[in-house]
Order: sequence, then C-alpha cells, then structure tokens
Amino acid sequence: MSEAHSKFSSGIPHQAELRLLRKDGTYRWFLFRYNPLRDEQGRLRRWYVAAADIEDRKQAEQRLQIENVALREEVDKASMFEQIVGTSPVLRSVLSRVSKVAPTDSGVLITGETGTGKELVARAIHKLSRRSLRAFVSVNCAAVPRDLIASELFGHEKGAFTGATQRRIGRFELAEGGTIFLDEVGELPPETQIALLRVLQEREYERVGGAGSIRTDVRVIAAKNRDLEAAIAAGTFRSDLYYRLNVFPIVVPPLRERREDIPLLVEYFIDRFARQAGKSFHVLNKGSLDLLQSYPWPGNIRELQNVVERSVIVCESGTFAVDESWLSRQPPAKEPNRGTDLFKRLPSEEKAAIETALRESGGRVYGPSGAAAKLGMPRSTMESKIRLLKINKNRFKAMGSSNDS
Repeated sequence: MSEAHSKFSSGIPHQAELRLLRKDGTYRWFLFRYNPLRDEQGRLRRWYVAAADIEDRKQAEQRLQIENVALREEVDKASMFEQIVGTSPVLRSVLSRVSKVAPTDSGVLITGETGTGKELVARAIHKLSRRSLRAFVSVNCAAVPRDLIASELFGHEKGAFTGATQRRIGRFELAEGGTIFLDEVGELPPETQIALLRVLQEREYERVGGAGSIRTDVRVIAAKNRDLEAAIAAGTFRSDLYYRLNVFPIVVPPLRERREDIPLLVEYFIDRFARQAGKSFHVLNKGSLDLLQSYPWPGNIRELQNVVERSVIVCESGTFAVDESWLSRQPPAKEPNRGTDLFKRLPSEEKAAIETALRESGGRVYGPSGAAAKLGMPRSTMESKIRLLKINKNRFKAMGSSNDS
C-alpha cells in the first residue's frame, strides 16, 4: 500500500495485481492499470483504471511452479543416495568413500562390473561436492564412434572435417564449473587419451580444428569395467593417463556380494514400477524372494531391475511373484580363474593357450563359445593379448570353416 501511495502521489502510470473477493464469495486475481489525466498546466485531475481478470493465468503459473518444484525434487532424487539402495557393509564402505572424496576436486576412477550402478556413484559424488549447482555431464566413451569422440568431448570448429557445417560445443564446455563423467574410459583412442591428459595436467584443451586453447574448470570422474592394466601392458592405454585418473579409486561391488540388499532393492523397484503401472502389491511371494536372493545376478542391479519390471507387468493379483524360467542359471562371468592364471604364465605359454582357445572356438574371440569365455577373461583383455602377442586370429577362422565342412 505504501508503494501504491507513492506512485499515486507522484502521478506516474503504474499497474498492480490484486486478489479481490467477489460478491458470490469467490476470490479472483485482477490486473489493474492506472493512468493519470492531467490538465493543460500539467496538474493531476483524475485517474483512469482498467481491470482485467487474470485468474486463469495465475492458476497456470501456480501449476507450472508446482511442476517445477516436483521436477527439481525428481532430479535431486536421481542425483543423490536415494537410488543407491542398501545397508550391506560393502555398500556402506563405498558410500563412506564417496562422502570423503566428494568435497575435494580429486580425480575418481570407479570400477565395477556392468550394471552395478557406477554412474549413480558418480552422480552422488557430484551432488555432495561444491560443484553440485553446476552441470553433471555423462559421456559413454564406448557408445561414440572413435573418429567422433574428440569432437564429442572438446567440440569442433566449422569446417574442421566433412559434415562440420557449424561450430559445436563439446561436453567439457557444457560441464564448465561442474563434473564430467567418462564411462568406459578404456575405449578412448590414443589421440583422445593425449588430449584428455592435457586437460587433467594443464586444465586446457582445443576444439577439433581450432587454433587457440580453451581454459577449463571441470572435475573428471571416470569409470571402467575393462582391465586397464592389461590395456597398459598391451600398449593401448597410456599409463600416465591411468595414474592421473586413478587418484581416488572406488570399487562398486557386484550384487552377488551384497545379497542382504536384495530384499530392499526388490521392494524399491516394486514400488517404483507399480506406481508407473497403476498397480498395487500387498504380498511378496516368499519363494520368489528366496529365488532372487539365491541367483548369482551376472547382470547385477540392471538385471534385477528388468526382472522386477517384467514381473510387475505380468502379475495380475496383489501378490508379487517371479517366473523362475526368467533367471538363467549360468555362473557369473568373473567366476573362472583361468584368465587370471594366464597372466602368470610366460609370453610363450600365454600365446600357446590363446591359440589353443582360438582353434577350439574356430577363431571366435567373444560370445559364449568364444576364446575369451574359454579362458575366463574379458573380451577387451583377450583382444589386447592377441595384438601384443601378434597372433593372427583369422587363420583360426579358416581352420574352423574347414573343420565345419
């Protein structure tokens, strides 16, 4: 009222939004516009007032505000510990390390099998850091073509290569002041590894096709599930980059090592997917829970999530149950020890073992009957060994074809 009185006294045009009670007992918002009328000497004679009903607009603004608050809450939940469900000692140890490293700017290398939730751990580190109000940018290095990964990370100038019709901002520029998460960092090609090392050492980079350096303030968190040590030995990954990334290592345990968390995870996913499907479950079948706890989960939490979502879709009653046929009884991929034993052999013995496996698999490196599975090692490690030991895998394909015929 004081502000309105001041404007009236000064005789300047103004407007105000007011909520008024109508004679039918309802309140509505109005926009009032006040314009002064002056005589020839400039003296104020009267005010003209126009009122417009803006109730619908105010309601729309309120709905939008509520939606924005809900959206922010959802983003916060996706970025905090809410989706890292469990109370097992191994998980509490991981979260303790997250809490310790988050306030710093140290590089973090997160390791773990596929589906264990490495990106959730990276998001938690970002959320607890002083950079939490800035962007968190995630890049899966294995999903970007090798000849485009540099442009994806650092951007490019117009005309830098065929198809570069305009300047593009890279992920590091998008993450300025925040955090960038490089998943599957072991898949970076050598030239991009050099550029990333420069970012970590000198805090600067160049766009593809650019002439000047760009300063950057970004925290780098990396993750891998391939054997970087073997890649270093094979010459496909730089050791200096590895040590720069591996300042603070965090190992995310597989689900089979935290079985006591499975009931909590199952309840969490049931609630999440049941609400999405408009269903309600009052009872969790004990036989199904025992089955889920005894299963080795080679696909880890991602596989558990898929199984629960599928069960929510097909269950028609208020009892949640899981079809046993959905669970493969194959042991997890890391169970065999032959791969680790292979590293302890002489190079000549390694080469003989790999050639024998390739011969038995008809030259196939990966897959259930591939040489990597026969020796119990990751596909990437097998490929690195083949290159390092100069093994011609194509000749075993020819032998496999002749044997088949």
